[in-house]
Amino acid sequence: MAFHPDAVVVGAGLAGLVATHELAKAGKRVLVLEQENRNNLGGQAFWSLGGLFFVDSPEQRRVRVKDSLELARQDWFGSAAFDRLDDEDVWGRQWAEAYLQWAAGGKRGYLRDLGHRVLPMVGWAERGDGSATGHGNSVPRFHITWGTGPGVVDAFANPVLEAEKAGLVRFAFRHQVDELLVEDGAVVGVRGSELAPDDADRGVKSSREVVGGFEHRAAAVVVTSGGIGHNHDLMRANWPTDRVGPAPEHLISGVPAHVDGRMLGITEAAGGRIVNRDRMWAYTEGIHNWDPIWPDHAIRILPGPSSMWFDANGRRLTGMSGVPGADSIGAMTQILATGHDYSWFVLTQSIIEKEFALSGSEQNPDLTGRDVKFLLQSRLAKGAPGPVAAFMEHGEDFVVADTLPELVAGMNGLARGPQLDLDDLERQISARDRELGNDFSKDVQVMAIHNARRSMVDKLIRVAKPHRILDPAHGPLVAVRLNILSRKTLGGLQTDLDSRVLGEDGSPIPGLYAAGEVAGFGGGGVHGYNALEGTFLGGCIFSGRAAGLAIGRA
Repeated sequence: MAFHPDAVVVGAGLAGLVATHELAKAGKRVLVLEQENRNNLGGQAFWSLGGLFFVDSPEQRRVRVKDSLELARQDWFGSAAFDRLDDEDVWGRQWAEAYLQWAAGGKRGYLRDLGHRVLPMVGWAERGDGSATGHGNSVPRFHITWGTGPGVVDAFANPVLEAEKAGLVRFAFRHQVDELLVEDGAVVGVRGSELAPDDADRGVKSSREVVGGFEHRAAAVVVTSGGIGHNHDLMRANWPTDRVGPAPEHLISGVPAHVDGRMLGITEAAGGRIVNRDRMWAYTEGIHNWDPIWPDHAIRILPGPSSMWFDANGRRLTGMSGVPGADSIGAMTQILATGHDYSWFVLTQSIIEKEFALSGSEQNPDLTGRDVKFLLQSRLAKGAPGPVAAFMEHGEDFVVADTLPELVAGMNGLARGPQLDLDDLERQISARDRELGNDFSKDVQVMAIHNARRSMVDKLIRVAKPHRILDPAHGPLVAVRLNILSRKTLGGLQTDLDSRVLGEDGSPIPGLYAAGEVAGFGGGGVHGYNALEGTFLGGCIFSGRAAGLAIGRA
């Protein structure tokens, strides 16, 4: 039976699933085109830790965190630092205000109605640059989904799959869009290539052999194709050298190979406007995956605040951006200023046991599997969590040693640049160790550790009791070579609050919508220059929902 869609959704990631869900609820027929196979339903969101940004949630209140829309707004706009308000930031700022109100209002209920749940512990990500009006979260806001990324995906995939059974939704996997069809200034459909069948597992790089073509027409086309995180050439071409330093030569990938940015150029060719190309969110705490799924597969360490952080020359990073987990872009700037693209953590066994988490659903099998017994066994057991211990044993970026001379020798064996000076490193570590003789300190990092432990959750499960790095009782010593890891596009297609793609003249292009990372998570850049974390999945949900609701009303 012929299927005549009311809307074509390009991309079966989280934003595409949300838009499809809202369209199906409105009784619309939806064709979802996806260049990968069905194994990849949910896209990048599946691989995530499932963190979501809520404001003044019941979970926050239960752990005595006092949050408010006013405080969240101060943090968001202080981090975003929107400075193109007459042009590229005009819609991103409006999206930010709308998203904050939703995060403090209807977002939690919307997700709970779909069966979504979060853990009771609230994390404190991007702790800030040290200024009340600057970058960072003033309070913990990072809510981890029970089930991690797959739990977020399931909330929308399940009703969409039911709509597929009911005949409202049809998927066309291995269909790669090459062109948006434009007639009389309106987008009326898509044209593209049918790729050869490929039963590769989720995330594995798939074939690009073309075996046919297709053309589909609909009153609305929604582009939800993701960002540019595995297109390193495009990242380097847009890298903000003037703000953070030279683009890294050694760059590892926090996203699968299909995150290639193709649809940005294709949509631009149809008249869509791309803004804030120079804004992207790469991480400094990347490690090579010893058991990779996609090419150059990287994992990010989610660190607590206690590891000492040194640049490639062996100089300790300064200020709050030298505190792990506080200020990603500030740390990036210090690291790249050396002319090298890596840095070092130096820590103890006590710190790694309590403070090291790894981003990714596959690195947290207890949370992903929603297994309470396994969760308690793995998190309360002595020693580092299983996935972290596996990296300590097999990961190419880790050095474990009983003494500092042995540790530095191992670090020098891994260095891609200068050889580290043992005496200089020992001098800096000993200086911080002396600061731990009191409950107060002039050392910014030590102050940050004490501040973090005022959070109930951090003290219980996230931040180690302060101790000297060179105290053998807390050994062995651990060093980790940290690499730059690609992840998110903060700019993208400029959209209004209905997710309609805007042209160069600022007016909506009829029939064309965009949501998720390809639209900078809303408006072409809802985050501005910095993200507060837990906001990427939420941005996909909020912008995908806006697109589905707008088309459903049309």
